[in-house]
Amino acid sequence: MAEMQHSRAFWHERSRPPLNTVVYNLNANTLGANSDSAKCMRRSPLANDLEGSMMRALIVALGLVASATSAIAADMPLKAAPRPAAPVYNWTGCYLGAGGGYGMFNQDNTFVTDPIFGPSIVDSGRVTGGGRGWFGTVGGGCDYQISERWVIGAFADYDFSDIHGQLALPSDFTGTEKQRSAWAVGGRIGYLITPSVLTYFSGGFTQARFSSTALVSVFLPQTPVGAHLQGRTFDGWFVGGGYEYNLGGILGWFPNLFWKTEYRFAQYDREFLAIVDDRSGLHSVDGVDTRKFVQTVRTELVWRFNWSGPVRAAY
Repeated sequence: MAEMQHSRAFWHERSRPPLNTVVYNLNANTLGANSDSAKCMRRSPLANDLEGSMMRALIVALGLVASATSAIAADMPLKAAPRPAAPVYNWTGCYLGAGGGYGMFNQDNTFVTDPIFGPSIVDSGRVTGGGRGWFGTVGGGCDYQISERWVIGAFADYDFSDIHGQLALPSDFTGTEKQRSAWAVGGRIGYLITPSVLTYFSGGFTQARFSSTALVSVFLPQTPVGAHLQGRTFDGWFVGGGYEYNLGGILGWFPNLFWKTEYRFAQYDREFLAIVDDRSGLHSVDGVDTRKFVQTVRTELVWRFNWSGPVRAAY
């Protein structure tokens, strides 16, 4: 009995918890001081400290995981936004243009007997001459875009020119010869290197008008001989190439304005030019057999009537 009382006094003394310990108030009559249940209900300060440390470590670990996840997500490459497709313009339609350029002609001349009275009789060797000068041009045409890159078209133009030079003859005569005008009709096929830049090749039929040439003596002082070399319109063909560029990207207020530049080579049929007496108008039995070649570089501003901007994005 004394031993039981001693145990109760000991348990009462030892069951008072520290300030940081949670203890359930159990009836000493129900649980023995040394029972397993009483031991389980008692928490030591060391256990509380360990549990707090574990909770803090867990929170820190979760924070580190969240930070690492954010960093990895930030380092992952973002999918680039798709580049906007370049606009494609519709080149189908008609246009007018005007401009100018520089030209030159060369010719092969041979002094012959008038072939009207029979086969030409060559009286001398061939002599080459030519001329240089400026010209203005006007024209128009229509194009049709057959695919995303290819354009075909037809056009016509007229040149008023002052391309002149000294007439070279295998004789005692000379004079100043002038190309007064030319016109051409033809077609072209072009390739769009960008939606607003067309490169092309052209070709077709052409005529050039050369004025009559007053003949003078080649000996100084040069004096008129009272005759002239008749004027003639020459038929021929031409080939060329160039580019056409939309100025709307530079001059935004003129979206229909284009700039075109073209090189052109023309060859004309061989013709006989009779020597004509100034007083009587009679043709001499002699004349010049000539073939002419003309080269020009032209640049012009073009106004397209149907230019309405991009119609689709395919480039």
